[in-house]
Amino acid sequence: ILGFSTPPGRLSVMAFILNALTCALGLLYFIRRGKQCLDFTVTVHFFHLLGCWIYNSHFPLTLTWWLVHIVCTALMAAIGEYLCMRIELREIPLNSAPKSNV
Repeated sequence: ILGFSTPPGRLSVMAFILNALTCALGLLYFIRRGKQCLDFTVTVHFFHLLGCWIYNSHFPLTLTWWLVHIVCTALMAAIGEYLCMRIELREIPLNSAPKSNV
């Protein structure tokens, strides 16, 4: 069903892309480190590959399946790293006022 020629196939591809975008937000919420985004992204997609392999009882061999998952992996890692880096690179507020009233 995963393909570009039929409407259900295009809908599935769009669902995978939206899932990559929402998972990038999950990386921002749970990971918060730009260096670890690629590791967690590849781990999540590896577990998805194992789940698909077990569920279908055979290794996925279609080119469209691999293309969609490679694009979604790259998209999730790039957007997640971008969002995490924006948080990491915020200015640290330095307050020169004393902390206690003496």
